[in-house]
This record gives sequence, C-alpha cells and structure tokens, in this order.
Amino acid sequence: MTGTDSGLLAPVWAGTEAADLVTDEAWVAAMVTVEIALARAQARLGVIPASAAEAIASAAVSLDVVDLAVRSRGGANPVVAFVTAFTACVPGEAAEYVHRGGTSQDILDSAAMLLTQRVFAVVTRDLLRTAAALASLADAHRGSVMAGRTLTQHAVPVTFGLKAAGWLSLVLDAVERLRSVVLPAQLGGAAGTLASYVEYAGAVDHGMALSAEFARELGLPEAPVPWHALRTPFLEIGAAASLVTGALGKFALDVQGMSRTEVAEVVEPSAEGRGVSSAMPQKRNPVLATLIMSAARQVPLYATVLAQSMLAEDERAPGAWHAEWQPLRECLRLIGGAAHTAAELASGLEVFPDRLRANVELTGGTIVSERLNVALAPVLGKAEAKKLLARLSREPSFADALRAAPELASVDVEALLDPAGYLGSADALVDRALTRYQALVP
Repeated sequence: MTGTDSGLLAPVWAGTEAADLVTDEAWVAAMVTVEIALARAQARLGVIPASAAEAIASAAVSLDVVDLAVRSRGGANPVVAFVTAFTACVPGEAAEYVHRGGTSQDILDSAAMLLTQRVFAVVTRDLLRTAAALASLADAHRGSVMAGRTLTQHAVPVTFGLKAAGWLSLVLDAVERLRSVVLPAQLGGAAGTLASYVEYAGAVDHGMALSAEFARELGLPEAPVPWHALRTPFLEIGAAASLVTGALGKFALDVQGMSRTEVAEVVEPSAEGRGVSSAMPQKRNPVLATLIMSAARQVPLYATVLAQSMLAEDERAPGAWHAEWQPLRECLRLIGGAAHTAAELASGLEVFPDRLRANVELTGGTIVSERLNVALAPVLGKAEAKKLLARLSREPSFADALRAAPELASVDVEALLDPAGYLGSADALVDRALTRYQALVP
C-alpha cells in the first residue's frame, strides 16, 4: 500500500495552510504553472503559436503523482517524468511545443520559487498576527514587574511588558528578513547560456527577452544570470527560515519556563484536548510552545543542507541540487507550522501579574542588590557597601536585616527595596518596540 505523508510524525505542520502549499500535488501544479509560463512567454515573442500556448495552458491535466515519484528515479529528478506525462495531456499539435528548449532545473527551480513565495506570504501574515498580539501584551503589561533572570537566576527587576517587547522585536526581525529574500525565476537552458531557447527561435537571439518575459509571467524577479550552480536563493531561504524559527523559538522557550508549575507566571490558551497527558489527568502541558520549539530545533539543520549546496560543481551540480528539494520543503512546512502556532499562542497567552510580583519577592529583596550597592556606595564607600550587602544577604530575611542595620539608619531602605523603582528605561524601550511595530504594519 502506498503511504501518505500526512504529518503523523510532524504535528508542527500537520493540517496547516503552509503544509498544503508544498504537497507533492502542489509541486506538480507549480511545475505545470512554470511550463505554461514558458509557453506563453515564447508565444508573446513569436517563437511558438499563440494557439499552442493557450492549448498548453488549458489542457486537462491529470497526473499520477505516485507514479511520477517512482519514475523520477530514472532521471534523478521529477521533471523528466513530469514533462512526458504533462505533454501527453496536451491535445494535438500543441504538444510539440511543451517544454520547448526547457531544461529540468529551469522548471523545478522556478516552481520552488513560486511555492516559497506562497509560503512566505502565509508565514508573514501569521508573524504579523503574532506581532499584533505581542504588541498588545507589551503595552498592557508595561507596568507588570517581574524578575529578570540571567543564567537561570534572579538578576534585577524587569517588566513583562519589556519581555513581550523583546519577543515582538524578534518577530519583526523575522518579518523584515522574509520580505528581503529575493526569489528569482530560473531560466538558462542546459548550461546557463539560453542556447536551446534561442535555437528553437530560429537562431534569433531572443534569450534575454525571453528571460524577462518568463519571469514577468510567473510574477517573480528576473535573475541577472541563470543560477543553476549559484545557489544564493536557496541559502537565503534557509537562513530566513532559521531566523523565523529562532525568533519564535525564543518566545516559546520563555513561555515554557514561565509555565513551570513552580513558576506559574503564564499559561497557554486552553482548548479541547490541548495539553493533556495520556497518564496524568492534572497536566496542562505547554504544547503550543513545544511545537514551536520542535520546529526551531529542526530548521537550522535543514538550512545547513541548503547552505552546503552552494558548493555546486561546474554549471550544473550532480547531487547538490538534488539534495535541496526535501530540506527546502521541510523548512517551508516547519516555518509555516511554527508561525501558525505562534499566532495562536501569543493571541491567547494568559499572564498572571500577581504571580510575577510574588516571584520577584521570593528572594526577600536581594533582586535589587545592584540598586542598593549603587545607592549605598556614597554613604558607606563602595567596598564597604558591597561587603555589608553580601553579609546581610546571608541572613534569613535580607529586607529585615537591611532595616535593622545601624549603618543604614539614615537611608530610606523601603524606597530602595521597591523593585518598581528600579526599572530603568523599560517603559521607553517598550515604546520604541511599539513604534517599530506600527511602522511595519501594512
């Protein structure tokens, strides 16, 4: 029985819109689109009859994707078998004009750029949804004091608003990166000279015009030169995908830590069947964050394959090009699933300000030791202040020890102990992140 890649072992992307955009059927449909674009571009330049181009475009295409997959082994790529099957769907004399002058890599690379463009649009939309939710959290909780943690330990007070503003900044970085990636059409012929396309035109050198017309038909940028062995576009896709899942992974990792039972500062949005355990009925696991983290751990490894494929021999590479296809698809699936999940997580994240404040107070005031050290240095001298604070921090109650210390009789200890009084420019930093967000919103 032929298997189905439904995502049973990939819940990050199973059932998401981005996954639907890169199925085997979607790849075949994209190759059909590229072949039609080639025919129409050639017809506009008078290389093939306009009637043939329209017959190719209107052909009733019914292809056995599983059969194509098996037969693709013969040519080491799916295009050879696809062209044969697609040509058989085109009626009459128009079939002679299918793939006229074409080469496999032109078709598959251009199809890959089309699919990537579609997935990037969906991912960008979901990233902007995530950004909107994080901007709202940053603004609403700009005064919610919490413990800033460095190397897993309480450091100094921060606000949840500032933390959310940091997540927001990363998401905006991802949006800008996706928007900057260039996804060019590929047209070059066997070795990047466009010779076969020109030959079919009766030796009229229309290669440059065809390249421009083909790209315009696909709605993709025209490449300065054919990039069969110049794999910058694939590397750029992998790098952008790594940034997307890295940014969302930081958000997810923080949510996981803040969701711990003993921390309990946030909780994921609830839904029927979400976060349940097969053995422990009391569990409410942070599964949305877990899905995002799964994507963030996988994408950089797939992106490494795309980066390694920059090492492409000669004018067409035996193996480097072939190694790209599945890693590319996994990158697209995973960033699509991660962005979809992040939007849901950010939109429904519950924050508990009382718990944030309670955790700040767990250390009995030592979280403002840095502030105390600065404030007491003029009174006691820098070395003596540090020595006193170190000694008092070992007392059962740091705050009570401060209040009782005779050296501090003239100091307003209560004011210095208030963590809300030691937030620096947190509020202004939140404003800066929100201003950037507003500038990026379409």
